[in-house]
Amino acid sequence: VYVRGSGSPLCMMVFFFLFLSLPEDDVDLEALVNDMNSSFESLYTSCCVQTESTPLLHNGQPHRSTTYQTQAQPTSPHQRLRRSQPMHILAVRRLQEEEQQYRTSSLPAIPNPFPELCSPASSPTLSSGSLPQCQPSGKYIIKIFSEDGMGKVVEIPADMTARDLCQFLVYKNHCVDDNSWALVEHHPALGLERCLEDHELVVQVQASMTSESKFLFRKNYAKYEFFKNPLSFFPEQMVAWCQETNGTIPPSQLLQNFLNSSSCPEIQGYLYVKEMSRKSWKKLYVFLRRSGLYFSTKGTSKEPRHLQLLADLEDSNVFTVITGRKLHNAPTDFEFCIKPNKVRNEVKELRMLCAEDEQSRACWMTAFRLFKYGILLYQNYKIPQQRKTLLSHFSAPVRSVSENSLVAMDFSGRIGRVIDNPVEAQSAAMEEGHAWRKRSQRMNILGSPSPLHPSSLSGVIHRTQLWFHGRISREESHKMIHQQGRVDGMFLLRDSQSNPKAFVLTMCHHQKIKHFQILPCEEDGQMFLSLDDTATKFTDLIQLVEFYMLNRGVLPCKLKHPCTTVAL
Repeated sequence: VYVRGSGSPLCMMVFFFLFLSLPEDDVDLEALVNDMNSSFESLYTSCCVQTESTPLLHNGQPHRSTTYQTQAQPTSPHQRLRRSQPMHILAVRRLQEEEQQYRTSSLPAIPNPFPELCSPASSPTLSSGSLPQCQPSGKYIIKIFSEDGMGKVVEIPADMTARDLCQFLVYKNHCVDDNSWALVEHHPALGLERCLEDHELVVQVQASMTSESKFLFRKNYAKYEFFKNPLSFFPEQMVAWCQETNGTIPPSQLLQNFLNSSSCPEIQGYLYVKEMSRKSWKKLYVFLRRSGLYFSTKGTSKEPRHLQLLADLEDSNVFTVITGRKLHNAPTDFEFCIKPNKVRNEVKELRMLCAEDEQSRACWMTAFRLFKYGILLYQNYKIPQQRKTLLSHFSAPVRSVSENSLVAMDFSGRIGRVIDNPVEAQSAAMEEGHAWRKRSQRMNILGSPSPLHPSSLSGVIHRTQLWFHGRISREESHKMIHQQGRVDGMFLLRDSQSNPKAFVLTMCHHQKIKHFQILPCEEDGQMFLSLDDTATKFTDLIQLVEFYMLNRGVLPCKLKHPCTTVAL
């Protein structure tokens, strides 16, 4: 016998079981089927209510203290029959689906251990877009290297700029804060390096670097030197307007036109351009504009039909080539490179360029920075000056507790006294200095009994100065001055390789490095040092450096910027 909704064998078995359990009296079969269907529906409804009212924990299991809804005790035979009825198959399946849905939504997502077997669309847990972005408050690990190859690991926030990191390293290493320290992006595999701009985020720059690349902490005096002396960076024959007028820009309006985005200055001249995937170089007439770097296919023509794009400025940076001309077979030593940000170690994607001299290379690279960053460079340049202006409002310098406790004393009499008059205190200090020189000369004639005497210290005290670099070669001194800016007045002192008793002053003037030998001389039994054939004599190198920092003398310019290194 088939009952309504009894398409499955299970329903037939349930009906047969109920038929045998009933008494032997006459039974209305249709009424029994109707009662059974109604019991199925009521039981399914009560189970659904019970499931919805039962709270689930995160693991999908019901709470122990859950109170289920109780039903009234059955009083009729039909209700007794409902008590023994099993659950409908459709109700069981629906309960299982809802339970699985609750359990799936409460459990955390499990990452796919085999992402290569699934596409990003089918594996949203492993897709890059679904990963949580690092908040600006997060910390990142950065390793900084000094000139001697030693490294230091620092933890910085995501929004730290290159200027802030330099200030932090200056404070930690007790360096002189003269606003000339810089962070350098160094790529040894490509032989490239560049100085980070002060506003650049260090974390973003590190994200585009390879594992072999690193950051260097060093001096860079030429970072904003073009604001102080623009004519030395931008020769008149290299700067012109984009129009065909060939008119030159007045010197007073030179930097204003570069910083003003509405103006159209350009840099023009011949450059050696390395062909892609080849070792050969071509000499082309090149134009640098705000829109990019172009070369002319017909002489020096500026017509748009004769210009072809060499490199874009928006997504690229300009680097100095430090490997020398032999690696790329360059025609000159003044190489530079335009590297797209997406390029890692692919040398074929680099745009290698070569200038005729150092001034031309500095002009091209400085103009690239001005076209790319514009007014941001001027703001970076003015920030240290504004800080100096704020500090200059203090009329009296802030003195330490130990300095405030010092007073001038006079011990010439039987009892010492405090000198209150500042003029008298200054004259007493000068007299004491002259007396000290006389005593040192007399002790030098008689012989110094102690190795700590000033006569013996004058021969070694210069080794404690930051501008003295000991026994380095001529090539190493060139490299250090070139790395730190090649500005006028940059200098260092080193031991002479030809004369063991002499020293060498290496300095930079007009982008050229010059060397001056410091020879010892003897007068009245005392040893002196001289730079100009005994015309001016000094007792030690410290006096010599201090003199030429105030006076030009026989040098092409005054000594201004010491070439120093720091050990992290």
